[in-house]
Amino acid sequence: MAAAMLTTLVAIFILWPADSTTLPVPVPVPMPVPEESATTATTTPAHSPDTKPDMAELLPEPSQQAVELKPVPARIENWVEYPVKSGDNLTTLFKRAGLGPRDVYRISQAVSGSDALQRLRPGQTLAFLIEDGLLRKLRHVQDQLNSTLLELTESGYQVRKLERTPEPRTLYAAGTITRSLFLDAADAGLSNRTIMQLAEIFGWDIDFALDIREGDHFRVLYEQDYLDGEAIDQSRILAAEFINQGKTFAAVRFTDSEGNSQYFAPDGRSMRKAFLRSPVDFSRISSRFKPERFHPVLGKKRPHRGVDYAAATGTPIKAAGDGKIIWRGTKGGYGRTVILQHGSNITTLYAHMSRYQKGLSNGSRVKQGQIIGYVGASGLATGPHLHYEFRVNEVHKNPLTVALPAADPIAERERPAFQAESQRLLSALNQHANTQLALSEGSGQ
Repeated sequence: MAAAMLTTLVAIFILWPADSTTLPVPVPVPMPVPEESATTATTTPAHSPDTKPDMAELLPEPSQQAVELKPVPARIENWVEYPVKSGDNLTTLFKRAGLGPRDVYRISQAVSGSDALQRLRPGQTLAFLIEDGLLRKLRHVQDQLNSTLLELTESGYQVRKLERTPEPRTLYAAGTITRSLFLDAADAGLSNRTIMQLAEIFGWDIDFALDIREGDHFRVLYEQDYLDGEAIDQSRILAAEFINQGKTFAAVRFTDSEGNSQYFAPDGRSMRKAFLRSPVDFSRISSRFKPERFHPVLGKKRPHRGVDYAAATGTPIKAAGDGKIIWRGTKGGYGRTVILQHGSNITTLYAHMSRYQKGLSNGSRVKQGQIIGYVGASGLATGPHLHYEFRVNEVHKNPLTVALPAADPIAERERPAFQAESQRLLSALNQHANTQLALSEGSGQ
């Protein structure tokens, strides 16, 4: 009988799934031993190799030892993860996971009235925990810091937003231009995102495609966010200095009393101008502003009252400044064209587009940097490029040299706080630079 009970106990551990969390941990209970087996166990001498002992003899006396059971390990959840691709929605993703329209409906009802699962974008993921054909959990990972979890309970699916807080670390980098801003800044330890911030901060004063020279120098004090000890693609420049062709430009980040963050020169002037110098990311300038130029299509001399930026077809074209669309359509040799009105006396023209940005029309208001169309070769053009014009009181100005009006400086009510923050950040920038110089001299470099 004891042998049968032990066999039953062993069978429970063999047949019960190892990852089950529903198995209760039993309380150790002493195994009863029948009288005849106990007597045999105490009177029979040690077994010879040919003698097979009774199983009861292998069990301890009730008074000596209780049966010890190992704790059941936690269940391993088998999540299946699917990346969100272009054109995906809940239906396509659920179908990929082996779920049907009814499951989509239940989840849609659960998140109704919230913003959960409303913005599925490429690069995000949707993870499913499915057991016996039933969706137990659904996890939408928007980015490294934000995700949404839906979990099936007795009352239906419960929605929870999960947010992680990164650890910011203040870092310093410096470098000298020998090849290009991107290559040399990357060698100095800056991420692509931080390099783009640096170019954007000084982009109104320095044309990084045309003005950069070998020997130019930069210094950057920035905050880099870390998660679980690893740097993530999230950073903020606090203070920076760029020396271009012997001229020094400096900027500090300031957050005003209303929570708005912008970059200003140490004297409070905004680093931002009312207009972008270049409204497109271009490979080269194919034609400059000239009073007279031989037209490659017409075959005769005509004034060229703008700048031609050569770029690949489909390259986004950005509004040079805040304004209103006063023309959107085909305009003779200009091809597909957009004209923006800025204030009362400035207009900008963007020609030879391949297509317009959807959702915009005559009368639409746009912000500086907003995409208004895409590079093409419509109209009288020999290849894909943007023809860009800048007019003041209907008079054409050279977009590369015209003095661009600045954005508003620091507000007077914010100036005391700004001056204190500016001094603190520039002091930190200089201190890091001096420390790095001392370390470099000490190592003999």
